[in-house]
Amino acid sequence: MRRLYAIGFPVLMAFDTLAQTCFKVAGTHALPFAPDAAWILRVAEQPWTWIALCGYLGAFVTWMRLLRDAPIGPAFAASHLEVVSVLLVSAWFLHERITPLQLFGALVIVLGIGLLAISESRETAEHADATPH
Repeated sequence: MRRLYAIGFPVLMAFDTLAQTCFKVAGTHALPFAPDAAWILRVAEQPWTWIALCGYLGAFVTWMRLLRDAPIGPAFAASHLEVVSVLLVSAWFLHERITPLQLFGALVIVLGIGLLAISESRETAEHADATPH
């Protein structure tokens, strides 16, 4: 089970990060924004759009697989680590500036997920101790 989490959640985060980052790049290349058919065509012509859609498909399949076995609370929380990874990838590859408030928010997200994981592991251990062998 731990192997599923150790592999599954990073794969989910990678797919989500890929999708979000590629949509950002596709949108940037399709500027200027205009709610018309020409803009939609510019977006559709971007290979980044199609890579992003593949990322979302990969994330969906990975998420469905994780939900079969993972507790929903920690799984849902861990799935939001992509907010942090997109922030870091955007800074690294797209040269976007990270503000102190964004860093603080990322830290709060990571700490919250860590606390949920600790809580879940303690609850699982207590449940295992209470179960007759």
